[in-house]
Amino acid sequence: MSDNIFLKENKKQMFLEEYMNYNVGGRENLGSQLPVAVYRLMEYSLKEELTERFGTEEQIRIFRDAGYRAGVYFAKHFLDTSLEQNVFLASLQSKMEELKIGVLRMEYFDEEAGKIVLTVSEDADCSGLPLLGETVCNYDEGFLAGILSSYFKKDYVVVETDCWATGDRVCRFCARQQSDGSEQ
Repeated sequence: MSDNIFLKENKKQMFLEEYMNYNVGGRENLGSQLPVAVYRLMEYSLKEELTERFGTEEQIRIFRDAGYRAGVYFAKHFLDTSLEQNVFLASLQSKMEELKIGVLRMEYFDEEAGKIVLTVSEDADCSGLPLLGETVCNYDEGFLAGILSSYFKKDYVVVETDCWATGDRVCRFCARQQSDGSEQ
């Protein structure tokens, strides 16, 4: 029996929706939070496995793409993208702190040029890591790009320039609007 190509695409789009629609009573004793160490255990074991199978560049691309998908979902389900810009950014900051993702701050914004510089301190991905000599928050790059693209209705690419793992005490992300409209 062959796959129905029309259902296949719908399944792909619904995958995140289905898995995020969970019954909170399923963890009635442990609750909805888990330690950063457990999150990092999953994240960095996946990074290692993907790097071994596909190489570093592909692993980074996969993590950015997954982060982007999550950022679009996050904007749609956790934020009000109809809010005025400053109110939206304040609600994004608040929601990221509430969910213990990190403490978001905007350093620079040039709407006309499509450039934004954001910092995240106490980042779930890297704060407290030893000096590794490379940025490691590829998922966050995609996550922020997904949120910004959803809000501004324009494609954004986000690149981490500073990271705890490179000796900084905040993660700094430079976001730029894509002028050619291509995918990230």
